[in-house]
Amino acid sequence: MHLLLLFSSFNLIVLAHFTSSVQPLCHDDERSSLLQFKDSLIINKTVCYDSSAYSKVASWNTEDCCSWDGITCNEVTGHLIKLDLTSSCLYGSINSTSTLFHLVHLEWLSLADNDFNGSEIPSGIINLSMLSYLNLANSSFSGQIPWEILELSKLETFNTSFNHNMELQKPSLRSLVEKLTHLKELALDEVNISSSIPHILANFSLLTILSLVKCELHGEFPAKVFQLPNLHYINVQDNENLFGYLPEFERSSLLQHLILNGTRFSGEIPYSIGNLRFLVILNIRYCNLSGSIPSSLGNLSSLEELRLGYNNFSSQDSRSLSWIDLSCINLVGEIPSWLMNLNQLEILSLSSNRLTGRIPFEIRNLTQLSFLVLHSNQLQGPFPSAFYDLKNLRMLDVNSNNLSGIVDMDMLLHKLKNLVVLSLSSNNLSLLTKTNVHTKFAKFQVLELQSCNLVEFPDFLQNQDQLLELDLSSNKIVGQIPRWFFSFSTHNLVVVNLSSNLLTGFDQGPVSFSQTGIKSLDLRSNKLQGSLPIPPLNTMVYLVSYNNFTGEIPPSICNSSSLEVLDLSHNNLSGKLP
Repeated sequence: MHLLLLFSSFNLIVLAHFTSSVQPLCHDDERSSLLQFKDSLIINKTVCYDSSAYSKVASWNTEDCCSWDGITCNEVTGHLIKLDLTSSCLYGSINSTSTLFHLVHLEWLSLADNDFNGSEIPSGIINLSMLSYLNLANSSFSGQIPWEILELSKLETFNTSFNHNMELQKPSLRSLVEKLTHLKELALDEVNISSSIPHILANFSLLTILSLVKCELHGEFPAKVFQLPNLHYINVQDNENLFGYLPEFERSSLLQHLILNGTRFSGEIPYSIGNLRFLVILNIRYCNLSGSIPSSLGNLSSLEELRLGYNNFSSQDSRSLSWIDLSCINLVGEIPSWLMNLNQLEILSLSSNRLTGRIPFEIRNLTQLSFLVLHSNQLQGPFPSAFYDLKNLRMLDVNSNNLSGIVDMDMLLHKLKNLVVLSLSSNNLSLLTKTNVHTKFAKFQVLELQSCNLVEFPDFLQNQDQLLELDLSSNKIVGQIPRWFFSFSTHNLVVVNLSSNLLTGFDQGPVSFSQTGIKSLDLRSNKLQGSLPIPPLNTMVYLVSYNNFTGEIPPSICNSSSLEVLDLSHNNLSGKLP
């Protein structure tokens, strides 16, 4: 008897669990409202900007609307609470009679990236009083944002960006923020607001996103908005009558995007901007900012894009600035002119950006420069003669640009006597390599002359006994490797790359590198003949593919016990593998 009762109780528990886990079917009235809304519009795949867009409503044909694409229902009540029709290729007009506004349990609604043919936002929106998320961006709505929006007191996200001919004036922006006090995300890009920004916005401690691009804003921007504790995105660009200044920033700030481009913000960039450790984009071009560029910009370790151009920056307060590293942050346009005034600068790196135009002649003003790194940009024009005035340079790296013209190596060697790293690779440069004998000249440690239109081994190399790395690859050097080449500095050389030339052999006959310190030797894609050279004992990389080497692989190659990469392919080798 007890066993039977226990078994029955167990069945009841399982049955209760099973029935509670089954999601109820959607309500018939909501299903009908959705289908009527669908039938009031047509599907037009050309109206969406998203190239991956597809019509979610096309698959609405089963009984249970809770399983439809773009639909989420409450798991307990079965009521529709989320409708996501973003980029659904919907086209047609919408008004307050739309059955969309019968879905009174909706908490989340997105109609973004569709085309509602210039419709105004219907006043029927007031029926959706449970909404916390409303996204109508880029959907061809127009006209005045209705006062009924103000009654959606639970709204946390409101986005009507990129709807042409939309206005927010009656009601105003002030009315909107006074009523919608729970806002976390407010995006009204290209909505005609034509007002100032209410100071009450600085009280929105939950605000994470504020985007008011090209809204005809005027007056002073409330500086305390920048200091909101949860704000991570602010964009008020292209409001040419909006003025303000940058406040002090706390290290606790979560700001990731700060975009003021095309406003009338003035004053200085505070040194505390270096506290914005999460900042990814800083765009303050075309403002009225002045003063010095704070060196604390170098602390912005997350920065990917920096745009400072077309302001009134000066160097008066930047005399002590000695180090600027703006590498790999998507800098675009010409090298900023304000940099040329920082005459105490010792290190300047602008590498791996999208810089164009010529290297300014005014770079000669930076007489204290010891490291100049401009590689991997799109800089054009001739190799600047102004470089020859930078007598303190220890490193000059302009590789992978579009520089052209002639580099006078004789002048460079004797003007820049402190130079130890020179990289001119991958430009359209030609080198004058005949040098005169002088008592003192630059001694390189790293010399990169890839793709420099060389047709012979530069004479000046005979005096370079400090070289650690040498790259002469992808030139047009013809004939034999001269006798002096592997004797002038082999005790220091670690990396040698002579690949992709027209080399035919070694001037002194068969070569053994076994007593050198070379760890990486690249002789690929030449016309080298004869027996295979023996690599250095400590070499790690030995590449001689695509040549005309013949004979057997010498057994002594097996003494190079540090080898990690060995490529002997595409030669005429024969015999057995040792």
